[in-house]
Amino acid sequence: MKLTVWYICQIGYQNSQWALTKLSSPLLKTTCQVSKRPSAFFFSAFSFSSSFFSSLILGVRKSLKPTNPEPEFCTVVTIMAVPIYRLPSLFALLAIFVAFSTFLASTEAYDPLDPNGNITVKWDVINWTPDGYVAVVTLYNFQQYRHIQAPGWSLQWKWAKKEVIWSMLGGQTTEQGDCSRYKGNIPHCCKRDPTVVDLLPGTPYNQQIANCCKGGVLNSWVQDPVTAVSSFQLSVGAAGTSNKTVRLPKNFTLKAPGPGYTCGPAKIVKPSKFISADKRRVTQALMTWNVTCTYSQFLAQKTPTCCVSLSSFYNDTIVSCPKCSCGCQSNLNDPQSCVEPNSPHLASVVTAASSRSSKNNVAPLVQCTSHMCPIRVHWHVKINYKEYWRVKITITNFNYVMNYTNWNLVVQHPNFDNLTQIFSFNYKSINPYGTINDTAILWGVKFYNDLLMQAGPLGNVQTELLFQKDQSTFTFDKGWAFPRRIYFNGDNCVMPPPEAYPYLPNTGSKHGVSMFAMLLLISLTILSFHHLFT
Repeated sequence: MKLTVWYICQIGYQNSQWALTKLSSPLLKTTCQVSKRPSAFFFSAFSFSSSFFSSLILGVRKSLKPTNPEPEFCTVVTIMAVPIYRLPSLFALLAIFVAFSTFLASTEAYDPLDPNGNITVKWDVINWTPDGYVAVVTLYNFQQYRHIQAPGWSLQWKWAKKEVIWSMLGGQTTEQGDCSRYKGNIPHCCKRDPTVVDLLPGTPYNQQIANCCKGGVLNSWVQDPVTAVSSFQLSVGAAGTSNKTVRLPKNFTLKAPGPGYTCGPAKIVKPSKFISADKRRVTQALMTWNVTCTYSQFLAQKTPTCCVSLSSFYNDTIVSCPKCSCGCQSNLNDPQSCVEPNSPHLASVVTAASSRSSKNNVAPLVQCTSHMCPIRVHWHVKINYKEYWRVKITITNFNYVMNYTNWNLVVQHPNFDNLTQIFSFNYKSINPYGTINDTAILWGVKFYNDLLMQAGPLGNVQTELLFQKDQSTFTFDKGWAFPRRIYFNGDNCVMPPPEAYPYLPNTGSKHGVSMFAMLLLISLTILSFHHLFT
């Protein structure tokens, strides 16, 4: 095994091309793509024309200050060149490098319809105490259409030292932990990694603060910015008592109520400022740090949670949700995953599942369908007028153990720039691409249809949209009248394949095939009668 040092320099400040040069042989050069992260494990394969074997390259790179002003960024990489015939004996070493690279790679969430959406957790130190500080922690849901419903959020972190929570307002920890070393005044929580939840509505006023006590429910920013904020106050002991001695908590975890959110490290920011009620005085926090949490549907659940079906007035075909969109009935690992709507034991099964769901937040109990999704969104092209056209949207709940409160629907269609009227739903345009107005968020009217009931006769809500035609773009051909993308409660729904969309009767290859089949059938019938009577 040979240990070789390679010298890597970036060509230009923002150029992604790198020159890889062997120190012992400057003439041997090639170019490669190298991550711009300051420190990372990597592995790749190279084949050198000057040698008779390929080599597996394993290495660790570290940033160095360039000594030559020509390259603006340099690194030194320690590399092991391993002949191919020795590769089987190094599987263990390769596994270690792969594990490290996986560990160091960050998992980031990006939503193309809400690229800046996140939940920001802000810590404001408002007072110093003899052994710590008093802080107000506020959760801001800056996501446009993704909200947190009951049983609500829970926030966990790990203390940097041996801090304790003496008291809390507006929230509480789920466990007290071991406080046996304290006598007399017992702390509220002594756990190294406390988990905080919101208090329920109806909490006594002497235990409340502003924006608390909603049961952990956070609305989306578009639906209601006022209820998209939640706060609690805690008094921390055995901690630093100044800006220089305070140690920031780490390893933040936000559940809403299950997984899906990934939180970054705490970062110190400019202290928050507060305006008095009479707006004549401004005060500020003694110290402030933020934690940003982003959502990923892939982390939240293994399978999708909704699907889309399509129909139109100009075609009798109803395009159902794709089969097994959210699962299959033949899943032997979970035989209780669905229940037939006409089952004689439906009531007892739903009651048992509801009690388990309230305690453990178990998987939904859905009605047995071909798609097995808890939610189905049906888009029906209803009527065509001279200058307008009408669409009916129906949202159906197939989940027997879930009522969806403050639900919302995000629809992407190019004709939303000419939406004339919407019935029985609230509407707001969101423009993720600046001036392109093709995305809208719809949600229910409060106290009317903002609650989507569990599966059954009342488990659906519906609306109609009236669009004005733009003659330069409007057409019923090639599936233009159907949505490009639909989200329910922030999760992307499974769409049917484009070739399955309802087509116009007088156009499309499908119509040509069916006409050919009809003509062929008529011809065969005539030939049969001809041979029969001759």
